[in-house]
Amino acid sequence: MTVESTAAHKPRRSAGSKAGASGTERTRTTARKSAEPELVQLLTPEGKRVKNAKNAEYAKYVSGVTPEDLRGLYRDMVLTRRFDAEATALQRQGELGLWASLLGQEAAQIGSGRATREDDYVFPTYREHGVAWCRGVDPTNLLGMFRGVNNGGWDPNSNNFHLYTIVIGSQTLHATGYAMGVAKDGADSAVIAYFGDGASSQGDVAESFTFSAVYNAPVVFFCQNNQWAISEPTEKQTRVPLYQRAQGYGFPGVRVDGNDVLACLAVTRWALERARNGEGPTLVEAYTYRMGAHTTSDDPTKYRADEEREAWEAKDPILRLRRHLEASNHTDEGFFAELEAESEALGRRVREAVRAMPDPDHFAIFENVYADGHALVDEERAQFAAYQASFATESESGFAAGTGGN
Repeated sequence: MTVESTAAHKPRRSAGSKAGASGTERTRTTARKSAEPELVQLLTPEGKRVKNAKNAEYAKYVSGVTPEDLRGLYRDMVLTRRFDAEATALQRQGELGLWASLLGQEAAQIGSGRATREDDYVFPTYREHGVAWCRGVDPTNLLGMFRGVNNGGWDPNSNNFHLYTIVIGSQTLHATGYAMGVAKDGADSAVIAYFGDGASSQGDVAESFTFSAVYNAPVVFFCQNNQWAISEPTEKQTRVPLYQRAQGYGFPGVRVDGNDVLACLAVTRWALERARNGEGPTLVEAYTYRMGAHTTSDDPTKYRADEEREAWEAKDPILRLRRHLEASNHTDEGFFAELEAESEALGRRVREAVRAMPDPDHFAIFENVYADGHALVDEERAQFAAYQASFATESESGFAAGTGGN
């Protein structure tokens, strides 16, 4: 499985649904193609470096990037995509209950993730598999929750990477509170919170903007605008570009090309530096696209046109950096071949690890509710134990084994 073919795979779409696309939908797709937004971009979709005065403020943050660094960023994106593809396949085969794919958003996550320092703290949603990779979280640990064997398979304090957050937008408040604590401690580390364009409509996000601005918290709000909040397009959520919302709260916002890993690295470094220097919060809007479904329970062909996806495939973040590496003679075919072999090995390791995960202790859920125990929890534990024991009783009686009467 090549990384390029993964991005280019088109979802199935019935002839009826394609023919029945509304005129409004076609108009929206055409408008998006013709009206490209202004954003920070350092690599064009063709892989050419962009050098102009508008980007100069951010370009200096990647002026020291070496060919080895670029190959490292490419490797990060390829392996993250391979892991994501394997997880999607595992869900389709019944090994996972659900999966939220990051397909198409690799540059936004790898660029911003590699901008963080070891002592920075990250608050993700449930799709930040690339950021987890950058923070050193073993990818197999991300899958336990989606298999239903744990509530998060890693210690957040080991990598300064919080557990995945399912409640939409709540992690921005967690990040703000943590950042306020960092400031009170006098540390020079920063906090970064990830959320999507859909979460930007949540009240929790608005409250976190208010608190972080008033208390000058060292936090970066990193919004991955992938154009769709499940089935709702961004234009049905906001009348202004998302990054401009920061102005109303009194801190800067910037829109970056979310498919340009170099620009995402530069802008996030800039924003994190502001936070460490005591200049307060920043909102970064990474303008990107969700190539696949919102989760594996979603069918994007029901609400968006194939033409829209095809337009974004031309901006694929991995192909973009590969073109740059090849045009700059920063690598050779041997590098790509070795990486392909490494990605296949990762896929095998992930599959084996998922299938080897032990079933969870049924009573573990009761152990960490209260530090000193609680009568109601004890009662619920006893009720659950009786419920579990009932299965053994039925089996012993022969009823469950089918030996009873007709």
